[in-house]
Amino acid sequence: RLHLPLCALVISASVSFNIVAHVVNPAEKRLSERGTLFSLYFDLLQLVTLLILTGGLNNPFAVLIIAPVTIAATALRLQSTVWLGVTALVSIPLMAAVYLPLVQADGTVLVVPDLFRYGIAAALAIGLVFLGLYSRRVTVEGYAMSEALNATQMALAREQRLSAIGGIAAATAHELGTPLATIKLVAGEMSSEVDEESDLAADVSLIKSEAERCAAILADLGEGARDDSHVKQAPISSVIEEAARPHAKRGKALFTRIGGVPTDEYSDEQPLVGRSPELIHGLRNAIQNAVDYAQHNVWIDISLTKTSLRIAVGDDGPGFSPDILPRLGEPYVSTRSRAARSAGTNHDGSEYQGMGLGLFIARMLLEQTGAVIAFANGSDAWGRKSDEGAGEPRYMRPPGAVTQMTWPLDALVVSKNESRRALGRNKRFQT
Repeated sequence: RLHLPLCALVISASVSFNIVAHVVNPAEKRLSERGTLFSLYFDLLQLVTLLILTGGLNNPFAVLIIAPVTIAATALRLQSTVWLGVTALVSIPLMAAVYLPLVQADGTVLVVPDLFRYGIAAALAIGLVFLGLYSRRVTVEGYAMSEALNATQMALAREQRLSAIGGIAAATAHELGTPLATIKLVAGEMSSEVDEESDLAADVSLIKSEAERCAAILADLGEGARDDSHVKQAPISSVIEEAARPHAKRGKALFTRIGGVPTDEYSDEQPLVGRSPELIHGLRNAIQNAVDYAQHNVWIDISLTKTSLRIAVGDDGPGFSPDILPRLGEPYVSTRSRAARSAGTNHDGSEYQGMGLGLFIARMLLEQTGAVIAFANGSDAWGRKSDEGAGEPRYMRPPGAVTQMTWPLDALVVSKNESRRALGRNKRFQT
């Protein structure tokens, strides 16, 4: 024996609300934060009213009260979700105390025992809080991951644009070098044949000086180029030096070693690697993280085996916090406190605001090149060939954090046959 007129009145209110919203607003309109909250409040109040009219917590469909709060936790801000959740929690004891009982056709009243009704109220409250918090956490982590991926794509796009600009400069210097040399040669021959007192001699001298000036400009542009076909491959120490260059003057000493030997003392042939924006930017972020936390020194160690190439970046700072060490490489996971972040400075002197994205971006970019990333405190990868000079900082073992990257040889190192092959003409940039 349901109170159908009252139930129909509540349902018709919902129907009327939807019709008015459909007529007033266009189909493509997106609800604002306030509009979405109002809509969920309306659904919640309508559901509570219907449950009160149909037995309250004696009605098994009382579990639906969890739905609006769960939706709010995934779609709205925290403040809106809390307000809606508090309203739902208040509604649970209200439905337990105030309701119209369910009566069968023969007059039997369907009422669960008080103990079960109170248990249902407690279960609904606990489930509402648990699902709301769980949904909120999943949503926040998903949003953080999305923001981190956007930051990664923006960083990589910036690196690719800089690489393209450098390639254009290199191609310009390469293609115009020969014509400029011809102009200088002809101008030199003309200057030796014309009278020094004539106006033509001054013009020839001007042409010669301007050609030399153009050659100097092109040489300067060529120094910053990185995408020309003649510099697509470089020794591993050169790639690391390019990645570390923005952080070389931040007051921390950077020591680059191959097999435990400083690169300036290394006599064997270094492996050649392909220079890519992903590799350079990923290494740069790993080095930046080490420089940010280092007290005095940062070590970049390179080791080569028959099957793999390994680069380890370590510092003499406090190391990674043990509680977040298993989660390193995830977005917005930082070992530095907010106070420590705000107290730091960037290499250009501006205030340093760590977002926890450095290692995440480095991991994402380096994994695209085939690397396997590992994080640790201290290391057993800092070997040296002899004990000579062990007291010098460049030979000391770092006690702080270590970021280790390992590549299969065929994923990063360029074979000798490929490196010696003629590179041909510069390719056109694809836009």
